[in-house]
Amino acid sequence: MQNSIKKYSDNLCMKLILAIHFFLSSEDMDHKQSTSPKGFLLFLIFLIGIFAISSSSIFSRLSQQEAPSLIIASVRLFVASIILLPIVAINGRDEFKKINWKVIYLFLLAGLFLSLHFASWISSLEYTSIASSVVLVTTTPLWVALFSPIFLREKNNPKIWIGISIAILGSVVVAGSQTCSFEPGLLMKCTGLRELFSTTSFLGNILALFGAWMIAGYIIIGRKLRNKFSLTVYVFCVYSIAAVFLIIWSLILGYSFIGYSKMIYLWMILLGIIPQLIGHSTFNWALGHIPASFVSIVFMAEPMGTIILAFIFLRENPKLGEILGGILILLGILLVSIANNPGKNQKQ
Repeated sequence: MQNSIKKYSDNLCMKLILAIHFFLSSEDMDHKQSTSPKGFLLFLIFLIGIFAISSSSIFSRLSQQEAPSLIIASVRLFVASIILLPIVAINGRDEFKKINWKVIYLFLLAGLFLSLHFASWISSLEYTSIASSVVLVTTTPLWVALFSPIFLREKNNPKIWIGISIAILGSVVVAGSQTCSFEPGLLMKCTGLRELFSTTSFLGNILALFGAWMIAGYIIIGRKLRNKFSLTVYVFCVYSIAAVFLIIWSLILGYSFIGYSKMIYLWMILLGIIPQLIGHSTFNWALGHIPASFVSIVFMAEPMGTIILAFIFLRENPKLGEILGGILILLGILLVSIANNPGKNQKQ
C-alpha cells in the first residue's frame, strides 16, 4: 500500500513539474504573443491559483509534525529554485548580462525580505490558528500602500486611510479572539491585556504580521527589478537567494535537513511545487493579463480557501472573532486596492 502511495506521489510530482515548466516557459514568451483567456477558462485559472496558494498553510502545518519551520521554508524555496533552473538555463541566459552591482544588491535585499517572510510566517503557524495567521499575513497590500510613497515616491489616494483603519480594527479583533469571547448580542468579553500578551497565539499573530511587512518590502523592491527581467529569471534569482539565506540560518541554529519521514519530505516538496510555483506563478501571470485591481480582489479569496482546506484536512474551526476580524481586514484591503488602482491594466 505504501509503495502504491509513493509511486502515485512520485508520478503526481513529475506531472506537476512538467506543467510548471510549460506554464512558465509560455509566460516568458508572453512579450511575443499575448492573449488573455476569458470566461470559464479564466475562472478555472483563478480557482486553481487560489486553492494552490491556500494549500500553503496546510502543507506547512503537516510538515511541522517533525520538521522545524526554518527547514520547511528552506526546502520550499530550494525545491522551487531547482525546478526553475532548467527553464532559466534554456530561456534566460541572455538576461544575466543585465546584472550589475546595483541589481545584485537589490536581488540580495529582495531575497532577504522573502526569506524573513517565510521564516516568520511559517513559524507563526506553530503558535496561532491557521485562520488568524493567514488573514494577518494577507494584510500585505496595506503595508505596500503605506511604504510605497516613502521608498518609491508613489502617490496614494487619501481614501486608503479608510481601508487601513478598518483593517487595523480587524487585526485587533483577530488578535483579541484568543482571549475574548462573544456574548449574546455580539458583545465582546475579554479576560485582560496581560492574558492577551502572554498567550502563544499573540506571538503567532505578531509573527504573521511581521511576515506581511517583510513580503511588502519584497514587493516594493521587486517593482524596481521586475521590469528588467522576465518572470522566470526574476523569481529564480529571488527564490535561490532566499533559499541560501534560510539554509545558512538553519545550519547556524543546528537544524538538520535529514532524518525526517518520507511523508514529511513529500509535504515539503509539494509546498515548493503547489503554492510556491503554481499558486504564485498564477498570481504573477494574472498581473500580466488582467487589471491589477481585479487580480488583487480575486486573490483576497485566499484566506477563505485556506480556512476551507484547514477545516477539511485538519478539522480546524475558526473562532467567531477570527471570522469577524478577517472580514474587516479583507474589507480594508478591498478599499485600499480600489482606491490605489485606477482600473487600468498594469503589466508587471
